[in-house]
Amino acid sequence: MKKILLISLLAAVSLCVSNTASAQLLKGAKPYLTPDQLPNMVNWLPEPPTESSAAFEYDIARYGWGKEQRKDSARAKKAINHASIDPVVVCSHFNEAMGIEISPEKTPQIYRLLVDGMETANNISLKPKKHYSRQRPFSRFNESTLVPKAEAVLRNNGSYPSGHTIIGFSAALLLSEINPAAADALLKEGYECGQSRIITGFHWQSDVDAARIAASVAVVAMHNSKQFCKQMKRAKKEFNKITK
Repeated sequence: MKKILLISLLAAVSLCVSNTASAQLLKGAKPYLTPDQLPNMVNWLPEPPTESSAAFEYDIARYGWGKEQRKDSARAKKAINHASIDPVVVCSHFNEAMGIEISPEKTPQIYRLLVDGMETANNISLKPKKHYSRQRPFSRFNESTLVPKAEAVLRNNGSYPSGHTIIGFSAALLLSEINPAAADALLKEGYECGQSRIITGFHWQSDVDAARIAASVAVVAMHNSKQFCKQMKRAKKEFNKITK
């Protein structure tokens, strides 16, 4: 009996930790909008493809494509790097495209905008992830991923839409607003963040495609936040001062 109670307690603690991780993905983030203040994707985005559909056959084909990409060591390494949710690492993906180092020390205002903005964007994924509870490809096929240590945590976390893709693509959109001249390179990097989720084996192509739409909607919604608009002005001012 005591053993059963202990197992139940550990399960409850594990669930609590998991929910906390879902509620705040990026360390130190202060979102501009809560999930309830963002458009509810369940109400307007189509549900993920059913297993009898042509769209799901395409998802399976793209999963195979992702596994082929792993043979390219450079692309595989990039996909693994994209799997990190350390805010400093996520921001660093865009350094080359942006033309400056994005960090708490070098660009505190841009960094603050990105971390809070990416967390806000991720909030739009919480309701559909819970609603659809879609099984991830590595779990469905019982295969390993490029990031084995993340498998246990994500195995029972909904696959649709991709949170990592939302984070990466929203970052690209926000930085494009600060530095429009670099938009092409920034958006290319943001796009690749999503493709990395297919390559690592954690997401279907349809998860990633839906996530890019979600990120775009979330970024538009952020402009209704006075705090976001103030921080965007600070970030633009900082960028202009650095690149003068």
